[in-house]
Amino acid sequence: MAEWLLSEAEGYDFLKKYDVPVPEYRIVKSADDAADSAAEIGFPVVMKIVSPQIIHKSDAGGVIVGVSSAEEASRAYDKIISNISSANPDAEIEGVIVEEMAESGVELIIGGKTDPSFGKTITFGIGGTLVEFLKDVSLRILPLTEEEVRKMVREINSYKLISGYRGSTPKDEDGLIKIIMNVCRAFEETEDLKEFDINPLRLYEKGACAVDTAFIFSDEHNGSQAEQELVPVEYFNPESIAVIGASESPGKMGYAVMHKLSSFPGKLYPVNPNRDRIMCFKTYPSILDVEGNVDMAVITVPSRLVPGVMDECGKKGVKIAVVITAGFKEMNEEGRKLEEKMVAIAKRHGTRIVGPNCLGLISPHKGYDTTYVQRSPTPGNIAFLSQSGAIVNAVVDWSLTHDVGFSSVVSVGNQSDLTFLDYLHWAESDENTDAIIMYIEEINNGREFMKRVSEVAKVKPVVAIKSGSSARGRAAAASHTGSLAGSYEVYMEAFREAGVLSVTNLEDAFLAAEFLSHHKHYPLGRRAVVVTNAGGFAVLSTDYAERYGIEIVDLPQNVIDEMNTFLPEFWNKGNPVDLLGDADGERFARTFNVLAKHDDLWDICVVIGFPNLVLTSERFAKQIMQLSDDTDKRIVSVLLGGAEMTGGREILRENKVPPFEELETAFRVVGRTLQSKFRAKGQGLF
Repeated sequence: MAEWLLSEAEGYDFLKKYDVPVPEYRIVKSADDAADSAAEIGFPVVMKIVSPQIIHKSDAGGVIVGVSSAEEASRAYDKIISNISSANPDAEIEGVIVEEMAESGVELIIGGKTDPSFGKTITFGIGGTLVEFLKDVSLRILPLTEEEVRKMVREINSYKLISGYRGSTPKDEDGLIKIIMNVCRAFEETEDLKEFDINPLRLYEKGACAVDTAFIFSDEHNGSQAEQELVPVEYFNPESIAVIGASESPGKMGYAVMHKLSSFPGKLYPVNPNRDRIMCFKTYPSILDVEGNVDMAVITVPSRLVPGVMDECGKKGVKIAVVITAGFKEMNEEGRKLEEKMVAIAKRHGTRIVGPNCLGLISPHKGYDTTYVQRSPTPGNIAFLSQSGAIVNAVVDWSLTHDVGFSSVVSVGNQSDLTFLDYLHWAESDENTDAIIMYIEEINNGREFMKRVSEVAKVKPVVAIKSGSSARGRAAAASHTGSLAGSYEVYMEAFREAGVLSVTNLEDAFLAAEFLSHHKHYPLGRRAVVVTNAGGFAVLSTDYAERYGIEIVDLPQNVIDEMNTFLPEFWNKGNPVDLLGDADGERFARTFNVLAKHDDLWDICVVIGFPNLVLTSERFAKQIMQLSDDTDKRIVSVLLGGAEMTGGREILRENKVPPFEELETAFRVVGRTLQSKFRAKGQGLF
């Protein structure tokens, strides 16, 4: 792969073709030429090194600004050449560019980067020398509409520098929008443009000027991403399963899989040429010897044998093969070729592949588990799709102690054939699935993924955890944009555009999935009212609400007057509504009635209770359920305490109003869903 960098002059010429304003310039190769050119352009001027090896010119001493005479221009030329020779003796020096010195203005950056998964992206924000320090930028995946570009500009924290503040004159926002649109068009139309910076772009009250540029081209192209043919969902509902490599020896993979599948309600066929029976099941020397049809095969034999086994599965008419075996492309080049051979054989027969190098599939409602996790999960309404087998192990174990059930669990492995797209399609079609969680390390076909997941998110909430958020390795980024818009940031933007809720840990993922599995899904807005019998937690609620972007609304006097008719004289007469520690069921019920009658005032009602002898958790939960039935707005229940609140929590979970057990966690999760909702482009359940 070859890469090349446009010179400053070439960058200016490129931008001029797309109506992006740039300064007047000359390229000089001597001190005398520098003096003459500076005089022709008019003082003051800026002088910069021209070298394909020097990207960050200022850092190398390759920029001198404010040159105000021919003599200064001559000296500046010599100084720049000397600085570069010291900083990088091997750098090829093509000359020095002398250009008119742009007026001061708001310094912005427009950058572009080609992401290996999602293609071309655009970054906009505050530019200049502090760009990486401030990191006040927004990011989008191309293509963009003018409306989306305007949103992009207005969402940076420093937007007031553009709109005007403290009496300053607004800058040319419409002109800026036009420039960004032109830059987007240039990026889209130039296939071999890989990465670029326009930094700074100086914005004025009227017009702008691109003062410095870096354009990086490459002869490597990602190519078009073909639309994937999704697996028929009925393939995940087998009536018969064969275990190839079945064993009765504890410690072997074939034993673990057989043990987990021994309770499968359909037909189970162990395959092992050295055994007549395994775990009381008749055993076959080859899958071709099985008398009946085989819908699914689970393969545990060594990797070198898998292509041959796959050929036999194809001849048998197996619809889907779950390849648990490792030792393929995740290992080395030889493994990659072996995987390609396996896939080609399966494709020839029309057999679809889960894995390889995976734990496989768990479908609690269908009664099969192809994995070797210690205990199978219980049936539930969450589909969990993971790119890590170890996380599947940990999550299943965690779920059993936290009363969380699954509609399906998928370890995707190498995704040689079936990918996240297929499993999303399965979860979307599954009547037992109300919410989907994905643990993602890397997506290969990013564009197709965004298209598919955005369709799924319209009908079922999707929560994602993306690994790889650290900045390690970014110091070597070729451009400012490469440093600002790493792969993780692009994934976050892709999730936002597709209506996927992004979280940072597994606990929040499951809490969010449970919260969003309610039939009301996302809250309609940020306005919240808090009702509790615990004054201390009422105070904490206001702190947490502010921290996580939830608006505690003021109650109007007519609502307060209505509550005064039945609440104690010394209640706090505000929001949060503190019903006091002796609040019984009737006090909560009458308060809920008032709030339901006036639910035009709020979008979220956070109900907080703690264990006491006045009100049982079961009665408290039933009253929360009644409030949920009486309004279309979203109820968030927080049942604090230990075992004393178990009964109430169970009632709420059974009715799909899952309770939180910790107050800050509730506000954090709800706030995160709201942040995702109000930043999304409208594709999700909003």
